[in-house]
Amino acid sequence: MASEKLSLGIDTSNYKTSVAITSENGQIIFNEQNFLNVNRGERGLRQSDALFQHVNRLPDVIAKALTNDSIRKRIGCIAVSNKPRPIEGSYMPVFNAGIAVAKTLSAALNIPLYYFSHQEGHIEAIRYYSNMKNINPIICFHFSGGTTEAVLVNEKEKIFKIVGGSKDISYGQVIDRVGVSLGIDFPCGNFMDSLASCNENADILTPIKVSDGYFNLSGIETQCQRILTEHSDKEIACCLFFRISQSIEKMTIQLSKKYNINNFIFAGGVSCSTYIRDYIKENLKDKINYTFGKPELSADNAVGISLLGGKNIWL
Repeated sequence: MASEKLSLGIDTSNYKTSVAITSENGQIIFNEQNFLNVNRGERGLRQSDALFQHVNRLPDVIAKALTNDSIRKRIGCIAVSNKPRPIEGSYMPVFNAGIAVAKTLSAALNIPLYYFSHQEGHIEAIRYYSNMKNINPIICFHFSGGTTEAVLVNEKEKIFKIVGGSKDISYGQVIDRVGVSLGIDFPCGNFMDSLASCNENADILTPIKVSDGYFNLSGIETQCQRILTEHSDKEIACCLFFRISQSIEKMTIQLSKKYNINNFIFAGGVSCSTYIRDYIKENLKDKINYTFGKPELSADNAVGISLLGGKNIWL
């Protein structure tokens, strides 16, 4: 029966190899996320290197996901991320690794294959398990290593529109670049977040200017690089996260007023930050409705992709 079918999702970002299996009621049957290897001192991976790692890792992860014979027989569709965002011209080579495996599985099992963007997967992984699952319209923030965007989503009218965010680099890139300069291993988010939570001096960087929901981040990275030897690691991390959190607050208020929307979802690895979550809870708790979701579903994962694919067989 259709209710017994499962959806297998694959996501191959520039940071993780991810595979997930979900059921119609949202149960996560399988969820594995493996960071790609990055050499010490490096600030990320070249696309060719990331693609190579995905190609070598995926067979073992897929085999692990399908070890149970009863689960394998219930797979009703394959879903895969095929590009960063659901817009024309969006492309990254790393997604080809997942696409190739997804096509092979679809053909071998004789089941349908569905494509979604990495960004759509991020948002669905949070939205599906939140009280905003059926609310339209909403604004979804996608804060990650490669993306800092606000997306207006209205499923009923099939609207998925970027309405705010960074015009240059992402929050994740700023945090990782500064972290690597401080001698922290990439990816630096978790360690930088722990440093920031020490509540050191938070007034050594100028605020990030936000206008109509948009801003630039290269300036604050430059500021951080200039003061590396003048302040402690804790001071730099604390002020950086403080200024980032301030910009999120400003962007949220501006977009809420502009679009008359009061419901916001925070997705992406950067939204896992304890510092940022605490700041938002303290400063926006009486102004908007928001949800962060579980940290393990905020970072790169294939659960959202799996859920999106499953909608096509669970109707």
